[in-house]
Amino acid sequence: MDVSKLPYHHPRPWDFAIETTTMPALFGRAVDAHPDRTLVEFMGRKLSYQAMHAEARRFAAGLQEAGIGRGDRVGLFLPNVPIYLSAYYGAMMAGATLVNFSPLYSVDELAHQVEDSGTRLLVTVDVAQLYDTAAEVLQKSSLKTLVVGELAGMLPTLKSIGLKLFKAKAVAKPAYGDSIVRWQDMLPRSEPKRLDITPDEIALLQYTGGTTGRPKGAMLSHGNLAANAQQVNAIDPIDRDEPDIIMGALPLFHVFANTCVLNRSIVRGATIAMVPRFDAGDVLATMKRAKVTGFPGVPTMFQALLDHPKVAGQDFSHLRICISGGAPLADPLRDKWEKVSGVRLVEGYGLTESSGVVSTNPYEAQRKNGTIGQVLPQTRLLLLDKEDETTLAPEGEPGELAIHGPQIMQGYWNLPEADAEVFVEHQGRKWLRTGDVAIIGEDGFVEIVDRIKDMIAVGGFKVFPSQVEDVLQEHPAIRDVLVIGVPDDYKGEVPRAYASLQPDQRAPSAEVLRDWLNARVGKHERVDEVVIRKELPVTMVGKLDRKALRQEVLG
Repeated sequence: MDVSKLPYHHPRPWDFAIETTTMPALFGRAVDAHPDRTLVEFMGRKLSYQAMHAEARRFAAGLQEAGIGRGDRVGLFLPNVPIYLSAYYGAMMAGATLVNFSPLYSVDELAHQVEDSGTRLLVTVDVAQLYDTAAEVLQKSSLKTLVVGELAGMLPTLKSIGLKLFKAKAVAKPAYGDSIVRWQDMLPRSEPKRLDITPDEIALLQYTGGTTGRPKGAMLSHGNLAANAQQVNAIDPIDRDEPDIIMGALPLFHVFANTCVLNRSIVRGATIAMVPRFDAGDVLATMKRAKVTGFPGVPTMFQALLDHPKVAGQDFSHLRICISGGAPLADPLRDKWEKVSGVRLVEGYGLTESSGVVSTNPYEAQRKNGTIGQVLPQTRLLLLDKEDETTLAPEGEPGELAIHGPQIMQGYWNLPEADAEVFVEHQGRKWLRTGDVAIIGEDGFVEIVDRIKDMIAVGGFKVFPSQVEDVLQEHPAIRDVLVIGVPDDYKGEVPRAYASLQPDQRAPSAEVLRDWLNARVGKHERVDEVVIRKELPVTMVGKLDRKALRQEVLG
């Protein structure tokens, strides 16, 4: 089915022109257009496009003076703070490839991805929790340099003083030297050497689980990121004389925020009202202070805001657009948000491998609840046979969703065998297999009806059952274990472990096993319970059968 020929309700046509360009070029154009406009509003402090661009250029020069340039990997281990933008665009100006790392990573998780990506320099802040992790990784990996920004210097004066006086224990005291460097010392007054960066060069390594297995580095080119930012901007129907104010509550290390908060704001000339981490009270206060007009978020964020006692008195009169992604959006949540805020909440869909966004319901025109909406401009879809990806699904039947468009990644970092599994050739084009089973209606709306992959979507984060199972399997009392996602009103899904025990072991309680496991996995991987069973379902060949368990538990 050719989606370009189906009804299309986004404000600009499906064949809307998408410029092939680079991220530094997009940023430079935005600065030229409105140098004095506020780019970042952080806890009340305002930083202009011109000021942020100047700091990014200085960081680019500092990297080049340190011998880091074209193709080298520069990592960001940061919460949402202003230097994220300076480091992000500055590294790209220097010709380097950015690598995003979640601030939630453990030492082992961060060290693994630093090694896998070949990251030479890592930027973090002097928040003890982050700095301590990064400093340990510096000691036990091939990482060469750790650059540390001082959070107090990014805050308004009074809040900076408050941080130093009342939260001293939360602030690290970095051991500065040859391998641990202050952020300010990476900002020489010189200009960076100008490079002729091309759109097909890799701008970002964004780690994902892909459709299966351990995290892989999705190689996103300058052209991929620039295209997706333009595509997301193109579906916005609201023309405003004053600049948009986008709520920066999504973590910028996540691909959803990277496109919909950061890069799309640059394209549109918007202001990002940034909070370091999501806190419902802080977000409501920021929305009020900054007069936020757009809010991209995951369902758990909208639920948390609705649950906050101050939401009843909140003024939402400036808010125009809300988009939910990262996990399925429940009808009751959407309806309640729209009733309380008076603003339409639309659901979208995307993957790390697609630079962030593939489709969304229209902001103003016809929408179809329970679907992922219609594709962005210049995005094509195919439905593949669920049993044989080399053929198309039978007409009128669901199939595995495959995507082609300017936002689709170049491939996985150093994993050609994974590329061979995830890409397929059809109709003279290369398509990305998503692992999701979908239906494309004659009205152009797409509905996800099943999931080939086992990934669990926990509040917008991806959790892979096999990784949680591997940890629980280390307990001497465990014989077999399966982890599945179960519905959760707040997070969308949460992991739940089902286990059988070794017959010769003294049986610990389910609560003991749950606490033992949750102490050893990441925040989003924590299970709501461990269910002990005499045995787990197996296939005819004796393999543990997650599909049968899911069917039994969820129906």
